[in-house]
Amino acid sequence: MVVTSDALVLYAVVIVLLPMVCFFLSAPAFLLVGLEIPEVMQLLRGIFNGYFLVMGITGAVATVLSAAAGRPVFSVGLAAIAAIALASRRWFLQHIDAEQAAGTAAATRRLRRLHVKGMLVNAVLLAAVVACVPLIV
Repeated sequence: MVVTSDALVLYAVVIVLLPMVCFFLSAPAFLLVGLEIPEVMQLLRGIFNGYFLVMGITGAVATVLSAAAGRPVFSVGLAAIAAIALASRRWFLQHIDAEQAAGTAAATRRLRRLHVKGMLVNAVLLAAVVACVPLIV
């Protein structure tokens, strides 16, 4: 069985899309609960940590697949997604930890804004990847 380069790049994009769609669907649920509850905040932090870590890993795997398919432009784009995810992970977790340690009402509002920013980062990356799908096939 021979896999064409188009199919290989499509597999790479699907690998990247899966965690993006999962986060896109799971993150809005936290808009319905209060972030002042420590367990909720720990769960949200864990979701952010896991999401950005998985995006870094899947972005690296997808980069290798697209490079193997001979698509350097897609490789660079997927590598950029992986790099953005890993840099975002560090930034978001530092800010979440700082706000969580503050424990004030203002910190809870800032945590909510961080949550929304994380959802927006994911939505922008998701839109960019979905917009590139027609270029593959």
